[in-house]
Amino acid sequence: MLFLFTFFAVQAQQQELKTLTTLDAVNPAFYPKNLPLLSWQGDSEFYTYVDFQKNELIQGNVKGKEKTLLTKEDLNQQIEEGNRQLMRFPFIEWISAEAFRFSYDNKLYEYHMVPKLLTIKNTMPDGAQNIDISASGHIAYTLNSNLFVKLTNRENPVQLSEDGGAGIVYGETVHRSEFGIVKGLFWSKNGEKLAFYRKDESMVTDYPLINYMERTATVTPIKYPMAGEKSHHVTVGIFDVSTGEKRYLETGEPAEQYLTNITWGPNHELVYIAVLNREQNHMRLNSYSASTGKFVSTLLSEKDDKYVEPEHGPIFLPQSTDKFIWQSERDGHNHLYLYNLMGHMLKPITRGAWDVTEFLGITADERWVYYMSTEAGPLERHAYKIEIPGRKKAQLTEEKGTHNISYNANGEYLIDQFSSREVVSRTDIIKTKNGKSVAQLMDSPDPLAGYALGQMEFVELKADDGTPLYGRLIKPTNFDPNQKYPSIIYVYGGPHAQMNTESWLGGSGLFLQYLAEQGYVVFTLDNRGSAGRGLAFEQAIFRNTGTIEVADQMVGAKWLQEQPYVDAERMGVHGWSYGGFMSMSMLMKNPGFFKVAVAGGPVIDWKYYEVMYTERYMDTPQENPEGYKEAALTNHIDKLEGRLLIIHGQQDNVVVPQHSQVFIRECIKAGKLVDYFPYPTHEHNVRGRDRAHLYDKIADYFKTHL
Repeated sequence: MLFLFTFFAVQAQQQELKTLTTLDAVNPAFYPKNLPLLSWQGDSEFYTYVDFQKNELIQGNVKGKEKTLLTKEDLNQQIEEGNRQLMRFPFIEWISAEAFRFSYDNKLYEYHMVPKLLTIKNTMPDGAQNIDISASGHIAYTLNSNLFVKLTNRENPVQLSEDGGAGIVYGETVHRSEFGIVKGLFWSKNGEKLAFYRKDESMVTDYPLINYMERTATVTPIKYPMAGEKSHHVTVGIFDVSTGEKRYLETGEPAEQYLTNITWGPNHELVYIAVLNREQNHMRLNSYSASTGKFVSTLLSEKDDKYVEPEHGPIFLPQSTDKFIWQSERDGHNHLYLYNLMGHMLKPITRGAWDVTEFLGITADERWVYYMSTEAGPLERHAYKIEIPGRKKAQLTEEKGTHNISYNANGEYLIDQFSSREVVSRTDIIKTKNGKSVAQLMDSPDPLAGYALGQMEFVELKADDGTPLYGRLIKPTNFDPNQKYPSIIYVYGGPHAQMNTESWLGGSGLFLQYLAEQGYVVFTLDNRGSAGRGLAFEQAIFRNTGTIEVADQMVGAKWLQEQPYVDAERMGVHGWSYGGFMSMSMLMKNPGFFKVAVAGGPVIDWKYYEVMYTERYMDTPQENPEGYKEAALTNHIDKLEGRLLIIHGQQDNVVVPQHSQVFIRECIKAGKLVDYFPYPTHEHNVRGRDRAHLYDKIADYFKTHL
């Protein structure tokens, strides 16, 4: 009787569990809770965050004691008559321990805690884009591709350019946002000088994107430099607020080079630029005079037979104006090095067979450097401190998992937001002296509590050269080891991405959990070429994309096939972007192995992809014809077996729709049947509520054919 009671009790409990839907997979309510806009209050020992439900700014101290600091109503009471009232508490930025600012209704507001005063610091026009605000409140912005600066002491803006448009663009990100470039305007720390990008892409061929939603379809041309073809030319300008003068830095020839990691020197007189040649194998860190625009010196240079990829500018020490920290992969892993302004390396700060993943800060006395790294293992991210004068080092985050750190400017405390497979999301304040938690700010409840989820585990496999490869396996709900399950391999496989991490859900996301609940074994492997494992691991794909990555993925696929609970006749693969390229490569280079593949926004032929990314990993089509030939998926159509669905956004400005169209045309010529589904209004991915439709489409295709 006891056995029957227990059996039926378990059955009843399982029946009560809910099942994830594709709408759940895109619903923010199913993400872990956090503290919105959590940050340190300037250089103080107070932190703040916004409670958007109550529209309040909450302040806490390092012991975790909290109070309401300010409400939306408090701010609205000081907004002048005739100006639009706040609908909710704004997104704020602390500019000191006593003041914050925010933008609203085309106005820059500043709020000072003492004497609790809200003022309008500056204004900007409707339609302003690429907005960047200086420490002193000057606003740089673009309008119709031209650059403007609205000074705090002038009613009318200063127009810095008039030739914007027709291929000339100011103040925007350049080089297709590679090399760590995320913006195009850079104020000096004192807020009195502005560096800006000017991009001339008039020599780049127009690429048409078609809008089918008009009564008669219209064409929107974009500038898209393809591998081996003309790229845009970039220069860097300087605007001096005090003199009103504008000049350009003499960065020299050739025009087709990459000007990356713009950084102001500590005295605001020099601008530092990591200049990279188009071949991407020689980088020079140069300094230029902000007053004259002239080249001053090359502080250091780096060369590599494959490629150099600068992603971080120099970090100047807070007191010593003649020293800086430089990040480099010169020894095979990303590490921190101490240099002087003569270009001499004084010493390596970190070293080892692991990567520094983030620089956090340095103490005011320049003794301790704080950073994040993979030292505890490639699946984890932890915070460390290391002494510059000596070799003392300490790990500051102890619990297994992925940690995200907010560094306090006084160097005594860190805000630690972390998760693991066991911890959904937790936020602590830890003391840098010993790494111990002094307060827990939040412990997120499990948003999937009450939902049926499959079992997840990590596996370690070996590539053909013995390199460890890490995979993640998700088994279906109510997994029965005596059954045979269809399987889906989810793949990305390209640089700058790591799919498997020691974090909530193992980095898998809700859609893969949803697929597992539909009765699939879901597997993901990080192959050579992906991130987090050092330079050699990433550079293994150089000049031959789609070879070593596929070989590594097949190590995982064959391991999966050998598991007694996997149906070897029902294996599928799915990926997006580089993952779309990989899923199709795996399907066609291993005929008969996979029954179904779903490829989203896939790269079909690297000669159709952008200059900056492609030439780093493949050189140009002219230099590497064999590599391009082997990677081109149209050259493997004769081996196409099984069902293939290609999904592509028709407004895709990253992997342009030409990729899938060329492939489909070649399939028609070869008599091969493929399925194709376009999203007419979406770019490189399907966002918003339509993403649930995308998930339904993918799941339905696997259900029908797998």
